Order: sequence, then C-alpha cells, then structure tokens
Amino acid sequence: MSAPHREVERVYILDRMPELPTGHEVWLIEQGYLVPAPDSEPGTVPEGRIRRCELPDGSVEYTHTVKQGMGLVREETERSLSGEAFDRLWPSTEGRRIRKQRFRVPHEGLVWELDRFLGIDLILAEVELPDPEHPVSPPDWLQPRMLQEVTEDPRYRNFELARRNGLFDQDSGAG
Repeated sequence: MSAPHREVERVYILDRMPELPTGHEVWLIEQGYLVPAPDSEPGTVPEGRIRRCELPDGSVEYTHTVKQGMGLVREETERSLSGEAFDRLWPSTEGRRIRKQRFRVPHEGLVWELDRFLGIDLILAEVELPDPEHPVSPPDWLQPRMLQEVTEDPRYRNFELARRNGLFDQDSGAG
C-alpha cells in the first residue's frame, strides 16, 4: 500500500448530465466493497474497495483502496492490483458493487469528475481540492445542473450506494 494521503473532496448532486466541453475523458469504472473486519468499531470502519477502471485508450487499471473518515477530508491509501488479484477478490464484493461512467474535465487547475451511475438514476459531480479552505468555483457549464452539495451526507458515498443498492451483481463483466 502507498502511504496514506489526505483526500479533500466536495461532492454535488446534479439534475442531469451537462453538455461537456471538449477535452474531457471518459472512464468506465466497476468497483466492489470488501467486508470490514468483524471486530471493527462501529463508525470507525474503513472502506476497502477494489476497482477495475477502463481508460480512454482501452487500457485497464486495477486498484485496491482504503478510505477512512467522513465528509470533506478523508484519509486514502491506494495500491495497484493485478488483474488476477482483482478476479480473486471480486466475488467477495457481491451485494456491494457499483458501476459508473466517469467524465473527467479539467477546469482552472482542478479536475471535475462527473459520475453517471449505471443502474440507479444518479449523477454526482466531485472535485478534489488541495486543502479544505480552497474556494470552489464550478465551471459555467456545470453550475446550472448542480442541485445541492452532499459532501457531508453519507448516503451519497459510493460505499453506501453500493451497500444499499447491491448494484451490478448479475452481469459484472469484471474479470
């Protein structure tokens, strides 16, 4: 695992997909969440996930990520996985999976990521910031689509979406 780093991220619900400017990338992401250790204290359980990400050039990256904390600032540790390791772990995520298209759009030194979830009617926009006090200035093409900020609402964390919906379990396509 890499050394943990601090992730500072703001998250917003969108009413629909905006028209995106040129220069964006599209990723296809399948991710499943691992079962926490049975002796974990409630409220302190880190989120362990594995992810398969198909990039615009057709290459595929596999990662294992652990996130700890809630809200704006969280601790994140990530490492690469082999495709074989991903395939071994994937069955253990059954009932806790999501699939989404991610649209990455650079804007004023930051990257806005729009996640269109496959299987549920939800589009989230997120932006990772260098620090918690950094001002957020949504691009003109995005601002009209933003309904509300949900950074502090745990119902909109990918972990919770996967746990509640058990999405993408029948036809994973993973592996």
